[in-house]
Amino acid sequence: MDKQTKIFDSEKTLDVLREIERNPQITQRDLAQKLEISLGKINFLLNALINKGIIEIKNFKNSKNKLAYMYLLTPAGIKIKLELTHKFFIWKLQEYEKLKEEIESLKKEAPFIETVTEKENS
Repeated sequence: MDKQTKIFDSEKTLDVLREIERNPQITQRDLAQKLEISLGKINFLLNALINKGIIEIKNFKNSKNKLAYMYLLTPAGIKIKLELTHKFFIWKLQEYEKLKEEIESLKKEAPFIETVTEKENS
């Protein structure tokens, strides 16, 4: 799988699409800070999403008369976002079930952990 294909199948892509949907006028710098991704990676990801028709960029002038951008999800972008949301929901649910099994196994191996945890929560 090449680098561009991988980015369309990542949790960070979903995070970017969610943030753009919530705040279309977000700057790349603010997006990078909010998602804890480097500015260079955000720029790369946004350009890839634009090139694939997942988001589109619109120019507008803000109150300071500086040129600014607005990122909008295209119909294809909305579809990708829904697919990624479904995929990551399933993945997180599987992760949760696996973690529950691990916790139960650890409780059997070390029953004193449950007692300590219960005391800490009291």
